[in-house]
Amino acid sequence: MINFTYSRAGDVADAVRQIADDPAARLVAGGTNLIDLMKEGVARPSRLVDITHLPLKIIEETREGGLRIGALVPNSDLAHHPQVEARYPLLASAILAGASAQLRNMASTGGNLLQRTRCMYFYDTSTPCNKRAPGSGCSAIEGINRMHAILGASPHCIATHPSDMCVALAALEARVLATGSAGERRIAFADFHRLPGDRPEIDTSLRQDEIITAIELPPQGFAGNYSYLKLRDRLSYAFALVSVAVGLQLEGETITQARLALGGVAHKPWRDAEAEGRLNGARVDRESFAAAADIVLRQARGFGHNDFKIELARRTIMRALTQAARSTPQSQSDKRIR
Repeated sequence: MINFTYSRAGDVADAVRQIADDPAARLVAGGTNLIDLMKEGVARPSRLVDITHLPLKIIEETREGGLRIGALVPNSDLAHHPQVEARYPLLASAILAGASAQLRNMASTGGNLLQRTRCMYFYDTSTPCNKRAPGSGCSAIEGINRMHAILGASPHCIATHPSDMCVALAALEARVLATGSAGERRIAFADFHRLPGDRPEIDTSLRQDEIITAIELPPQGFAGNYSYLKLRDRLSYAFALVSVAVGLQLEGETITQARLALGGVAHKPWRDAEAEGRLNGARVDRESFAAAADIVLRQARGFGHNDFKIELARRTIMRALTQAARSTPQSQSDKRIR
């Protein structure tokens, strides 16, 4: 039994004050990850600060022509919003590839960003886990690691980030808006999530006294040539073995701009600027796609059970690029790969 107090934030400033005053307090919205961790005894907050009634459910256009998404917009509402479906179908597709309809109805946009990077050992409190108990060790490295990282791992942690939505947001170069005791700030999405290094217990760059208020998307949504391809052990309600988000801008058979992000392979959504640079100006063909995949995976390393993910990632990158170039994005209702 976990003893905790409960309070409801009156506004954003009140939420900030409450978590600033109590470092062990946690914000709760949909609770699809936090409550799960509390049930397993992994998360033990002293206080839950309910933010569900804050006015953070608005989706609106920005002055720059992009889109601002409130932190409390449910994932299901976001995926089916007319502006998102029309202008940012890569994001809609990624959201629909994740979890179940019931969870998408509950999960908030901000909460999706803050879900813990984790593996089965993180949930098992009888085993060492540096994310759960810093300095105790990583059970996955010498254990069952089929689902684990092949890029950006460290001797302290090889868990993978579970979100599908975040992979698309990485490819779209979103920005995270946060408010804390020191005021408001915008965080580039590439800087929001962290690699494990020697502090795997810290998943993001969000400060302890900050709350996510919104996510901003730039005007470029790659609505014409995109795909989100997710490979997993079963067709629904499963984390990715490998996922790939692709956005392309084409002039004839030439790529003028490329975005490429991977999920299921690292502690955070994975992008490689060199691989994208290799695609920019390249022709739409198998050789260009293979060269980009080789760059992304040049430092990939398996840990035994997950060695197969390196070749799987290579094939997934190439298939997703092909789908995007052909304007035949992966269907999230008919999941057969074409």
